Amino acid sequence: MTDMKELSWRKGKRVAIIGAGPGGVSAALGLLRQGYDVRIFEKSAEPKPLGGAVLLSVPVLAVLRYYGIDLHNFGSFTVTEFRNHKGKLRAKLPFNKKVEASFGIKGWHYGMLRANAFEKMMALLPKGILVGNSDFDRYEESGDQVTVYFKSGQCVDADILIGADGIRSKVSSQVFGKPDLFHVGLRVWLAWCNPIDGIPKQQGVISHSDKYQASYFPMMHNGKPGYEWWIVEPVKEHESHPKDPKAHITGILKGWFDPLPRFPEVTDFDKQVFAWDIYNRPSLKKWSKGRVVCLGDAVHPVSPYAAYGMGMAIEDGYFLAKFLSGVDLNDDAAVANGFEKFEAERVDYVNHHVEFARELGQRFHHAPYPVGKVRDFIFDHTKVLQKMIAKDYLADAEKMSLSMTELHI
Repeated sequence: MTDMKELSWRKGKRVAIIGAGPGGVSAALGLLRQGYDVRIFEKSAEPKPLGGAVLLSVPVLAVLRYYGIDLHNFGSFTVTEFRNHKGKLRAKLPFNKKVEASFGIKGWHYGMLRANAFEKMMALLPKGILVGNSDFDRYEESGDQVTVYFKSGQCVDADILIGADGIRSKVSSQVFGKPDLFHVGLRVWLAWCNPIDGIPKQQGVISHSDKYQASYFPMMHNGKPGYEWWIVEPVKEHESHPKDPKAHITGILKGWFDPLPRFPEVTDFDKQVFAWDIYNRPSLKKWSKGRVVCLGDAVHPVSPYAAYGMGMAIEDGYFLAKFLSGVDLNDDAAVANGFEKFEAERVDYVNHHVEFARELGQRFHHAPYPVGKVRDFIFDHTKVLQKMIAKDYLADAEKMSLSMTELHI
């Protein structure tokens, strides 16, 4: 563990973050800009982002630009369409011109490799901020500080503690009790590949059959173009993975519209595919207690239907730092007020998106056969899906974007 004397660690400024994922790093970058002394304690020697590619929305890109990331050639601009498995257009994600003009970033979604985005965030951390091989054990709060204990036997005193240690967060479990994680009945196969011919530029498609979701988006990896693509399938908890994933996915995509059946052939299933089962937890109304606050998957794991997990965590870190700006961390009331403002900004907003994404997963993958046929008929022949997207997905996100005036150009 880094000697705390090597970098400043001033009482009233000390922030300990558990977990070096996107949310924890975002909080660190934001709080460093506010003048706090920050350490990120990470269980592994070096953090490694899970998964392949990711979609980041315009407000998230604006946050990363504020931190110092050059957005030129960072991600691939995408026009998002919703189609059925035969290719029939059901809806198109509209652009809000006010949001585009405010941030100076066109569109809404940008695709990129998760590892590339995370590496650029990590590169902004000053030396010594990240403390590896620090496996969190517990914390004790006393007076105006928090003592953080690690399994190595070492400990550190901080003014506030941020739990950003993922869906099975030890910090969150100590604050709020066991998370009551539940399997949502879905498995995601997230993949990426190099460019393939015959796809309209800047087109991203989210498509559904009566059982599966299959989607693809253009992306950038190390400044080079490519595609991210994924499959969402219904599974039971603890259901084993297929012995031949490529054959399994190829079978799912048989009969789908072009180019989806071509993706498995140009993808290395040993290096470019990541599969995981989706778990969630009941929504929380509070993310903080005393001098401890949590963010990201530690309090709101996100269904793939949100396409927003990494982005939400980055936003959490930004807003937490924003509402702690100028706060004397010696002052209990000031800390509580900062946490309350953060929760007022984020909790209901995030819970809405998480619950809407979970509902979509149920509608598309677990509806009884007759209900599914009626659903598909309605989505194929009406604007119901278009209205759902505008009302339940975009409206709040656009409102939040327009309120982030400090990031507008």
